[in-house]
Amino acid sequence: MQFVRSQDLKPGMRLAKPIYNKMGVLLYERNTKLTLQSINSIDNFGLIGIFILEPAEPVPPLSKEDLEFEQFQTIYMFKLKDCMDKLLAQKNIPAITELVQNIYTHYGALDHKLNFTQNLRSSADFVYKHSISVAILSAMIANEMHIEPEDSQSLIAASLLYDFGYLSVPKSILDKNEDLSASDRDLIQLKSEHGYEIIRPHFAELGLNETSLEIIQNIIFEDHATISPRPPKSPVQLLIDILKAADKFDRLTAMNINHAPMSELAAMTFFYSHISEYNRSVITALADSIQILPTGACLDFANGEKGLVLADNPADFLHPMILNFKDNRIYDLSDPETSDQLQIVDIMKTMDNRIAIDSDTLKHFVADPYIKATADRFRAQKEKISRRKNGTSAIPHAKQPVMDKPVLPASPVSAVSIASRNEVTPPVKKQRPAKRKKLI
Repeated sequence: MQFVRSQDLKPGMRLAKPIYNKMGVLLYERNTKLTLQSINSIDNFGLIGIFILEPAEPVPPLSKEDLEFEQFQTIYMFKLKDCMDKLLAQKNIPAITELVQNIYTHYGALDHKLNFTQNLRSSADFVYKHSISVAILSAMIANEMHIEPEDSQSLIAASLLYDFGYLSVPKSILDKNEDLSASDRDLIQLKSEHGYEIIRPHFAELGLNETSLEIIQNIIFEDHATISPRPPKSPVQLLIDILKAADKFDRLTAMNINHAPMSELAAMTFFYSHISEYNRSVITALADSIQILPTGACLDFANGEKGLVLADNPADFLHPMILNFKDNRIYDLSDPETSDQLQIVDIMKTMDNRIAIDSDTLKHFVADPYIKATADRFRAQKEKISRRKNGTSAIPHAKQPVMDKPVLPASPVSAVSIASRNEVTPPVKKQRPAKRKKLI
């Protein structure tokens, strides 16, 4: 499965993930081959890109929970969009209580790891879909850390609205992603603060409580130069840490304008390499909430070899039981001696080992004498075969007499000679020798 930007889509490519409309109705099923019409439709949706199956890749299995997860994300997104748009206009502001309760019911009490699949995004709906994903992640982490239901729902509500100010940020700046100047960052901070000032007087209409408002305030003003919010209490600080981790995880693994999405494994590697900036217990709860190296995942190892996950390791996702493609042997990476030899680098991005070379690259290629000689022999042999085929095709398929010696001119033959040739000579009879007579 590969991420392909919308401008690079071509007819014949197969969809790896379904596409839904705003009501959650299926528009394009998985394994659908793209046509010019469907590519135009995807372009009209404003999608940044879509996930495509490789030419020989089978359609991966999709459980009922996976299908529902994608449908729920789509429905949640349009409900949140309706709420945010009305809040931005400050007219007929609806409460988000029902949406919060729905997310908590489906993802705030799971007893198993979720296959957290990222949805398709466009620059127009990035804020809404990002907020929904962060809210779902926050609900799962809070459940794993056994946080009280009331606090968990306060966290979900804050996750839905903390990025509300981004709706006022110009699209040209949002499309820059990480390549932001100091003035761009100042403008984003200003818009975020303005968004908070819109939320604060309407928090009761939105169905927010004081805890949700405090979480949003601390997230927005965390690195402010002049304004510093009052230090939150310990339970609220934990909720802030959860939201901070969920936000970063989604930004790393979601499709983006400027870079391809990271795998879940690469995102977790990032967290552990920057663990001083995050709450370790929150990162552990995140790893226990989602599937990072599920059974069937293909892996790249540090030594250049590749393998397949046969069974995940609930205690340590980095050390599952794997099958090495090189020697077709099974290795248990929970064994320290084995894990020292085979270290997982990332999830395999493609199973196609062919090297893609464009025409411009080929122009810089210079062949050595051996390659030139081989190419010349190949061309000569090919030309010889071609000439032989052309020569054979010009001769009719009827059998022709083979004559090794030149034929002399015909001489006139008389009728007598012809008749004499046609006469049949009778066979010569053998005579018995005469009997000897007895002499008297």
